[in-house]
Amino acid sequence: ELRLRNVLSKGRNDGLASIVTVVQQQIHDLWNGDGVVDGDDGIAFNGLGVSSDVASVSIGTSAEDRDVSSPGMKKPTVAMLLSGGVDSSVALNLLVRQGYDVTAFYLKIWLEDELAHLGQCPWEDDYNVCTQICEQAGVPLESISLQREYKEKVMSYTLLEAKRGRTPNPDIMCNSRVKFGCFYDAISKRDFDYVATGHYAQLEDVENLDGTPSGAKRLLRAPDPVKDQSYFLAALTQEQLKRVLFPIGQYEKSRVRELAEEFDLPNKNRPDSQGLCFLGKVKFDEFLAEYLGTEPGDIIDADTKEIIGRHRGIWYHTVGQRKGIGKVLHPLATSRGPWYV
Repeated sequence: ELRLRNVLSKGRNDGLASIVTVVQQQIHDLWNGDGVVDGDDGIAFNGLGVSSDVASVSIGTSAEDRDVSSPGMKKPTVAMLLSGGVDSSVALNLLVRQGYDVTAFYLKIWLEDELAHLGQCPWEDDYNVCTQICEQAGVPLESISLQREYKEKVMSYTLLEAKRGRTPNPDIMCNSRVKFGCFYDAISKRDFDYVATGHYAQLEDVENLDGTPSGAKRLLRAPDPVKDQSYFLAALTQEQLKRVLFPIGQYEKSRVRELAEEFDLPNKNRPDSQGLCFLGKVKFDEFLAEYLGTEPGDIIDADTKEIIGRHRGIWYHTVGQRKGIGKVLHPLATSRGPWYV
């Protein structure tokens, strides 16, 4: 059964607390279950993990002006994850202008084929855009299929958590297990110095107490509070972070759009994507319906125990949800809202 409340003074805070508790417990269970070690090689939220600070940008040298190449020296090599979006395209161009030897990679994910019957399949359009971006920048482009890995490491987790009535966070698993996990394995014999993405996040070196480099990295929030993605990268280990570059992490989205115009990118006017990383343009409810189907049940007023509606399955709802509740409630109950799960 799905229980709702129609007041959110104290309840709003209770709901938020529940969401945080559930997410923390899920990540804790997954880390322990997968054998990820806390500490030097794992996740340390205090000291080596996510910080609420924003790293300062070097005065006098912007990212687009910085040059890492030296005459007579081999250029540092970068494996750049390219999606076809504006963010990763600007990131790639910044790396090229900074003197890196860049190879772009498009990750082909299995759901884009398997769920193509639910709507237009986006990966062909995305790949064509990637091709245009790379041709303009003079960068080689390769496609790597990680469809099996997505199915095993991201989709299975998402469906299992949803079926249990909990709120999965597939983007966190996608980043830690696939983009910075399986992809690392796929290019392990290529000897790339770095892996770069178009994420909005920053990294800084952590020093020992005596001021010497510790070799560890601290993950920082991006200056753009709306686009910041450090939360979705919080499960990356120190070993993963040591090889990462976030070329646009110090910018706000408005500046990234300006750079796309300055670079005259073929996709400079392309809108931002809003879906989950492994679903493309497939809606999450459609994805759940395809694999979990429906299991109707009563919607209960959490205070009065009155039946006020009928849901299609608890996996279509999440703790704290308000949007979309009205369509599964009886008309008289809808007028007494707003309602929250």
